[in-house]
Amino acid sequence: MSRALPIIGNVAALLAGLAVLFGLPAFAETYVIINATIFASFAILALSLALIWGYAGILSFGQAAFFGLGGYTYAVAAINFGDTTGAAALAIALPALFAALLGYFMFWGRISDVYLGVITLTVSLILYRFVNQTAGEEWNIGEAPLGGFNGIPATPILNWPGRPGEQLAPENIFSLAVGLLILVYFGCKALLATRFGRIVVAIRENETRVALLGYDTRLYKLAVFVVGGALGGLSGLMFANSVFVSPTMFSLPVSGQIIIWVIIGGLGTLIGPIVGCILMQILTNWLGTLNQVPGFGWVDPNLVLGVILVVFVLLVPKGLTALVTDAWRWIIPSPRTGGEVDAAPRRPDEGLRDANPSGEVAQTQSPSCGPSGHLLPAFAGRREETP
Repeated sequence: MSRALPIIGNVAALLAGLAVLFGLPAFAETYVIINATIFASFAILALSLALIWGYAGILSFGQAAFFGLGGYTYAVAAINFGDTTGAAALAIALPALFAALLGYFMFWGRISDVYLGVITLTVSLILYRFVNQTAGEEWNIGEAPLGGFNGIPATPILNWPGRPGEQLAPENIFSLAVGLLILVYFGCKALLATRFGRIVVAIRENETRVALLGYDTRLYKLAVFVVGGALGGLSGLMFANSVFVSPTMFSLPVSGQIIIWVIIGGLGTLIGPIVGCILMQILTNWLGTLNQVPGFGWVDPNLVLGVILVVFVLLVPKGLTALVTDAWRWIIPSPRTGGEVDAAPRRPDEGLRDANPSGEVAQTQSPSCGPSGHLLPAFAGRREETP
């Protein structure tokens, strides 16, 4: 039963996504549809950090930089092109290119994890300050005014490909956002199941040992970082079609919220950050309405989110996904173990033997080797995989 849990989770995630995709537009009002589109765009943003932090071990505190770049690139390009088809592609390509340039200097510079988080956050805040002071006619890119702290309220809505005069309705934008979220989720799972994904997870567990096997870990970290940047740009693109672009997309609160979504949902999972993102957005919206209730005007949504983060870090460090998974295994125990989870040890080189360029596992002892002589630990089995 424990081995069937990932399959059950994948099927449940697919069915839930399809139910929302086809069911919500049938009865929900336009306001709910727009809010749900924002949730879906934020969920893609959460997935971008879940991939690079949860599976590659790269703590990017500045995913908001790619999020904002995607939104602004789309708005500026759409205004100048007069058609959103090319602008949408550019909104994904430019953040990916920016992630490649930033990642090159960080990974080839051998920046440690802590400083990597500081650098990415600093880049995001620099962009936030820069865009905030771009008010005035001199800050135009072609026909698109950057607008300073007001942003670009006239952000064009996506049109049907090749038909600039036919904009998508809010229901169509919602369907596109949810459909992309489903594709990104299963695309990330497929990527992690490949040789590339196994190596990335191995780098997260012990980068030195992977390097000793002959892999250039910098290339793999750069590649997954670029994927995360592209996903951040995609989320900014969809967000720009739900509201409009503004400097707040680069702000510190946005960067902090992404971290909270991943931690609450479950670091090292893909479905967890999606659930954490949606739940936190619903809670934030509800807390925002308490200001109008007599006696609750003192409630600060950011303070409540901070308290929730502290509680989860101290009491539920593995997140909601692990909590639900453990509860499922307790309710439906494995028939072979009488309630204990099957934790049979795996070969130290299992999962990465095929990925070794030489075709063999190195047996040479080194200071980081265990007594068995194997360089690679059980990377794939170190952390339980959940959907």
